[in-house]
Amino acid sequence: MYTLLKSQVGSWPEPTFPRGIDLELEASRSRRRMYPVTVIYSVLLLALLTQAWRAAHLAYALAFCLFGLAVWTLMEYVVHRFVLHVAFPAGKHWPSRVLHKLFDAAHADHHAQPWDGYHINGHLDTLLVSVWLVPLSFLAPPYTASLAVAGLFAGYTAEEWAHHLMHFRNYGWRYFQYVRRRHLYHHSRYGVGTSYGITSDFWDKVFGTRIPAPQRDRLLPRPATRPSAALHA
Repeated sequence: MYTLLKSQVGSWPEPTFPRGIDLELEASRSRRRMYPVTVIYSVLLLALLTQAWRAAHLAYALAFCLFGLAVWTLMEYVVHRFVLHVAFPAGKHWPSRVLHKLFDAAHADHHAQPWDGYHINGHLDTLLVSVWLVPLSFLAPPYTASLAVAGLFAGYTAEEWAHHLMHFRNYGWRYFQYVRRRHLYHHSRYGVGTSYGITSDFWDKVFGTRIPAPQRDRLLPRPATRPSAALHA
């Protein structure tokens, strides 16, 4: 599936924009890849919340779920910047070889072909983490770590769907327009080192990777101008 290695590309490939691409077909491919984890993580979250509600601990559980969602916003930034945008060349020692196998092919194809439905999301990749993180979370007291982990994976699912929409839809909502324009700027040669947050630029502000102010201001959607009162006089 992956064709480019970050350690061999050298610099981020210039994207191929959607000329002659069947966007509806690519969007369909992207959606199909997201359905399995969407179902798995949604069922996990709903099952745990239902159990908490029956035990009269719903508010407690929701607090830990929201904590997991908040943690995901940081994970979203960290993984995008320090895993997906970092090359992992194969070295002589086993740790570098393992990192090379796991992460060196990730994300370069997406930047080279931003509208390829096979490279929009991680598909089943996170199951490698969830199969051990979810069982471990049940070692903590009920309605604590398990809900936080479920919230974290729910955040991942929501972010991946948001990412899908940024590539295949153009809704008029002001906030959606802002994050979509930020993300498409990230895909340009000028913005590849900025805007690692997908759903917000909070952590970009914290770590100094926001789009520079002049370019950022141009990305802000302008509010619709209201007719002058004089026109209705």
